[in-house]
Amino acid sequence: MRMQWSIIFGLIFALLIALFAVINVDPVQVNFGFSIVSLPLILVILSCALIGGVIVGSYGIFRQYKQQRKIKSLTAELAQAQERIAGLEAANTAVTVPDSPLSEGTTTFN
Repeated sequence: MRMQWSIIFGLIFALLIALFAVINVDPVQVNFGFSIVSLPLILVILSCALIGGVIVGSYGIFRQYKQQRKIKSLTAELAQAQERIAGLEAANTAVTVPDSPLSEGTTTFN
């Protein structure tokens, strides 16, 4: 359900950006520091939105990669812990406890 809301929100946001860009088609001067270029504002808006999308997408991919690595290491740690538990349970069943000498001759006091 969360993914559906993300897609709906993304589509609404893209529609708003496109609408805003179509309204603003006047040429503007963009200063790159080494050159000044006159571009239509629609190109500036759409390119900024595209660059922002690439940055957010890259961050999402990086975060997903990091989570996958953590899941892999935790899965390996869980497997080791389960093996250790199985070994300890096997060792525990192999050890027999002799009958207590106190249990044979115990008396109760009233």
